[in-house]
Amino acid sequence: MPSISNSTLSSPRAPRRIDEPVVAGPPTGVRIRTRLHLSEAEAAALTVVGTYLGCVYRRELAGRVRLGRADRASQAAWWAQRKRTVTAVSSSRWAGAITRAVHDQYELAMRSLAEYVADLRRAVAVLEQRCALNPAEEAGQARARGRRRCGYRNAGQRFAKTRRLAHLVDKLRAAEDALVAGRPKIVVGGKPLWRNRAGVRDAGVIERHWQRQWHAKRMFLTADGEAGKVGGNETIRIDEMGRLRIKIPAALVGEFGSHLQLSAPVGFAYRGQQWSARISARRPVRYDITHDPSSDRWYLDASWKHDASATPVPLDDLRRGSILGVDLHDEHLACCVLDRSGNPIGGPHTITVDTAGRRAAISRDGRMRTAITALLDLAEQRHCGAIAVENLNFTDSRRTAIGQTMVRGPRTRRFRRAVAGVPTARFSARLTAMASRRGVAVIGVDAAYTSEWGIQHWLKPLQQQTSEPVTGHHAAAAAIGRRGLGLTIRRRPAGPRNGQRTLAGTPPNRPDRHPDHVGRQGSSCAPIPTR
Repeated sequence: MPSISNSTLSSPRAPRRIDEPVVAGPPTGVRIRTRLHLSEAEAAALTVVGTYLGCVYRRELAGRVRLGRADRASQAAWWAQRKRTVTAVSSSRWAGAITRAVHDQYELAMRSLAEYVADLRRAVAVLEQRCALNPAEEAGQARARGRRRCGYRNAGQRFAKTRRLAHLVDKLRAAEDALVAGRPKIVVGGKPLWRNRAGVRDAGVIERHWQRQWHAKRMFLTADGEAGKVGGNETIRIDEMGRLRIKIPAALVGEFGSHLQLSAPVGFAYRGQQWSARISARRPVRYDITHDPSSDRWYLDASWKHDASATPVPLDDLRRGSILGVDLHDEHLACCVLDRSGNPIGGPHTITVDTAGRRAAISRDGRMRTAITALLDLAEQRHCGAIAVENLNFTDSRRTAIGQTMVRGPRTRRFRRAVAGVPTARFSARLTAMASRRGVAVIGVDAAYTSEWGIQHWLKPLQQQTSEPVTGHHAAAAAIGRRGLGLTIRRRPAGPRNGQRTLAGTPPNRPDRHPDHVGRQGSSCAPIPTR
């Protein structure tokens, strides 16, 4: 992907170190979904139960945030005390689910806060280095992450960046204080939806619709599985006949009784046999009930862990057969099949991924699944035991490179559009899960210089094997496949090509002198970026 490659932001004099390929591990759990068909009375009762439990959950979460950092003994004592308190107003099973959810949410918030502080520190470091220089001044030999720092274009831009630096320093201090105190900011229901509350009337959105979405996001209807219990869950139970029964909290027993029984049976079309076998054997199954107010539909999610997670195949064993190199783009998947020696087999392939401009998340996810299915079919047809993809992460590019290097202009707009259009996280998650069920391994390789070196060394050879047009993405796919095989991207070893050192009377190569290309994975220098 030439337009979004990491190498376009690096200096041609300082190629960075290439990370070793890794084999992606298989998924450790399963999550399936079905729709609940409720009557008006059942939907109203379920809404009241979810809203009440959501209030209890938010109160306990606020108390955990106020507690702050605590050692293991203090945290265990707080957990036991709060579970007894919540049991008095709900039940022991709902209390266990709520306290575990509070603990998990707090730990997740602390990890997110630590990553946020690290991102702010990197951004502040970049701004401090560039603001310390005069406009259009270079920092000599000072390098940061393989990139030479220089001053901003003019005094106006430098002044604006100093204002931003002061703002980020204030945010960094507040975030560091919150991290030390152990008090992260958590918005139950989602921060994006909460930020839209002020513009509901200005945007022309019906305020009642926003309130329904807000209340639906803040409901709590989650029950963890229990081994040895009927149906694998005593709080939200589904028997073998598909009858769903929900435990009512103690505060609402007088209004709805001890249990809420749904009239319509429940079943799962996807992995239904596995789910039925688990509930018949009384194995734990977790259930989550959610409500979509836009379509007024209720959904039930069932999830469980695999009994024994499969160990990934060693990388050396995967390199003994053919491999499929894949380059992910915002519009298609470029594929190239390579044998164990790194030679392309046949012509390259293109799989369309039309996710740009799709508003519905379900539509985008369905098209991504269709493309991955075609990709796995191609791997099976060509007898490829593994698929090599790039370990793409544009977080640093979004927060640092775009904000500090590419300030404005068409290049920045193209970069932002390309980065936003590539579903990297969704593609990697879906590919890992679907490939494990098909028996195909996934190898993640470093994305550095794959586009430039692929175009330099593999664009013409691939064009000679087919009459169809070959793009730089196909050449990048060949480079990705060779890196997954542990080979250099360059087709010939670096050094003289006319055999000067093999002629008679020529002294041999000195063993203490090593060529400059060692450690750069197949090229004697980094590619020259083009603006």
